[in-house]
Amino acid sequence: MISDQKKEVLALFAEGLKHYKLMEFREAKNYFIKAAEVDPNDGPSKKYIERCNNYIENPPPPDWDGVYTMTKK
Repeated sequence: MISDQKKEVLALFAEGLKHYKLMEFREAKNYFIKAAEVDPNDGPSKKYIERCNNYIENPPPPDWDGVYTMTKK
């Protein structure tokens, strides 16, 4: 059974991912932050916050396919 907390995190993450794929990185980041506030140990939300920060500062090209390319190890 999934806890109510995890359901909330999953819902917030899904909404963030929807905005992320639409290249709405500031809005997506807000949802990932909310998910991380509900569960501070949620690794995926933390990772996507970093990716949103990167894309806010360095937007991908208009034909971006949603794939994140790592630039450092």
